[in-house]
Amino acid sequence: MGLLDVIWILFIISAVSPLIQRRSLESRRLNALRRIEGERGSRVIALIHRQEILSLFGFPLMRYIDIQDSEEIIRAIKMTDDSIPIDIILHTPGGLVLASEQVAHALLKHPARVTVFIPHYAMSGGTLIALAADEIIMDENAVIGPVDPQVGNFPAASIIKAVESKPVEKVDDETLILADVSRKAMHQVHSCVERILKERMPAKAASKLATVLSSGKWTHDYPITFEEARELGLEVDTGVPEDIFTYMTLFPQPASRRPSVQYVPLPYTERPKVSDK
Repeated sequence: MGLLDVIWILFIISAVSPLIQRRSLESRRLNALRRIEGERGSRVIALIHRQEILSLFGFPLMRYIDIQDSEEIIRAIKMTDDSIPIDIILHTPGGLVLASEQVAHALLKHPARVTVFIPHYAMSGGTLIALAADEIIMDENAVIGPVDPQVGNFPAASIIKAVESKPVEKVDDETLILADVSRKAMHQVHSCVERILKERMPAKAASKLATVLSSGKWTHDYPITFEEARELGLEVDTGVPEDIFTYMTLFPQPASRRPSVQYVPLPYTERPKVSDK
């Protein structure tokens, strides 16, 4: 066997190996979902967004809630009998308002109980989806976020405030247009959130909470903790099953040259013994 043959074999192995690993990981994920479904007697739908490696080139690719996600989730909901509960595992920075609204409304229409599990975070559009659930279960360290709309690269509330702070003749046409779009976006998102919350709480409380979450009171990445979510009036609870955390380990971030976090991967029930050797 010549050197060229060896090079070709190594190239083929390096090309095929990631595909095999991906298939194996996908199989483990499905098995984990089936195990959770068996224990809870539900349909489990996971919406997990991690930074992923694109193809063979090694470029990081950020994932967000998009139309393809909403189509897949709605398809899964339609494939679920009305008597079967649905559990949603959410781990996302958010995404398109349209896609998030579609998922939220589809969950509201499902007759059986809907539970959302948030092991780490569900921001923006993820929070909007969570609001449609009968029950939100967060880890005690998990967070959700505001749902105020973003127009272009800026918060809609900030665009409006910037325009209203100076005479209209000193504002250029493009910014005035952005402000008009921002006002419409603020109204639309508030109406959507209020409509969703009215299915889960009294109308007055729903309107008040919708205003808090959509008005731009905080920065868009503001972390609303479990305790603060309760103070705001959301029905949230703790107790994310351990199987869900195990499932989350099957979505690793792309490997770097050295790990940024490292620890002995064992549960500690007592103080570790220190060896003098």
